[in-house]
Amino acid sequence: MGNRMSECNHLSRQGIVWRAGHFRWELNSKALIMGILNITPDSFSDGGRFGSLDEIIEGAQHLVGEGVDILDVGGESTRPGAASVSLEEELKRVVPVIESLRVATKVALSIDTCKPDVAAAALKAGAHIVNDISGLQDERMIEVCAGSDCGVVVMHMKGTPSTMQGLASYDDVVAEVREYFEERYETLTRAGIATERLAFDPGIGFGKTLEHNLALINGIPEYTVQRRPILMGLSRKSFMGALLEDPDMSRREVPTQALTALTRMKGAMIHRVHQVHENLQVVRMLEAVLNS
Repeated sequence: MGNRMSECNHLSRQGIVWRAGHFRWELNSKALIMGILNITPDSFSDGGRFGSLDEIIEGAQHLVGEGVDILDVGGESTRPGAASVSLEEELKRVVPVIESLRVATKVALSIDTCKPDVAAAALKAGAHIVNDISGLQDERMIEVCAGSDCGVVVMHMKGTPSTMQGLASYDDVVAEVREYFEERYETLTRAGIATERLAFDPGIGFGKTLEHNLALINGIPEYTVQRRPILMGLSRKSFMGALLEDPDMSRREVPTQALTALTRMKGAMIHRVHQVHENLQVVRMLEAVLNS
């Protein structure tokens, strides 16, 4: 048992550092929890949760009180089939929130966007991380991030949220995600984004079937490149309902926590979740055992 735990935890003992603005995390034995703050009317599980800016800040402060390390602010739904929103609308949704959170909290702030202008405005407003589901495929997004000291999350996805599920075809999904991360690493570091600022997300549920998702959950060590941290965005994903034959969204929290524990054991050091307190307890309890 001890040897197996040691093997599963090997990625977290290699001196991994992630930098984002003035934040610097040593991800050797303690994972980060990223709390989801969707400022959208149509996100798949919590769209329309917040109304006024005061309610948004109150919700964010609740997550901070629960121990969140990063708040991930998103103004555009990325659920399968979601339509894009205009630049103006996305800016209107996220910039005032980030400006307020910069004053109201001391945790790292992340902007979840694939629009370079939104990323630039968010960084100016006080964000420390750009979380781009399109993997910085837009050259302007690369320029925005290279011109900043922000942390960068590079996600794998085929197509766009409106088309991705029709493109879920791979010969070997783990190998293809690794090749994508290797290419992105070379391109982005060549463009001036320092290695220590990069993190990678395999895009669970983004243009992936149930079988693809399970392969990526199992294969974390195989697509980890250059000892860069892996972010797992598993929270409440629909594949859980398919696997458990239970479509009720409200019953996906315990499966989420189970997968948070499993992926932490396999080396994922950043976990993007809706429920902070429960998932934080899961990783801290697991880490206490792994590091004993």
